[in-house]
Amino acid sequence: MNGRRGRRMEPKLRLLMIEDMDSDAALNIRALEMAGYEVSYEIVSTSAEMRAALDRGSYDLVLSDHNLPQFDSPAALAIFQERQLDIPFIIVSGAIGEETAVSLMKAGVHDYVMKDNLAKLGPAVERELRDAEVRRRRKESEEKTAG
Repeated sequence: MNGRRGRRMEPKLRLLMIEDMDSDAALNIRALEMAGYEVSYEIVSTSAEMRAALDRGSYDLVLSDHNLPQFDSPAALAIFQERQLDIPFIIVSGAIGEETAVSLMKAGVHDYVMKDNLAKLGPAVERELRDAEVRRRRKESEEKTAG
């Protein structure tokens, strides 16, 4: 009998995390692993580090703390948008007001999760990855039709 039979494959997730606290990064990773993801990740805490990480590789998801000493989510979102990335950008914050979160979502953030409620991170990531895949397929279909 095959030892893998009946065992669900964990979806692999390439994550770029904008965070300055190792303990918070570990909690985010743990929440994603608990949601069934096999996570590979890079952590950055400045705009230069984010640009370098994006130059080096591709990611499935960006998780951003809202407010770091040298960097914040609006600045990270601006870099994300200038690269024209169509992957989920989710804010994970301990201190973001609802008005600020709504404003950032209008600006292009896909979702936000409070650090004191990380149980919502897995479902938010799953939904946003699914939506990104739908957008990718739609774009491919439109390009085939136009071409």
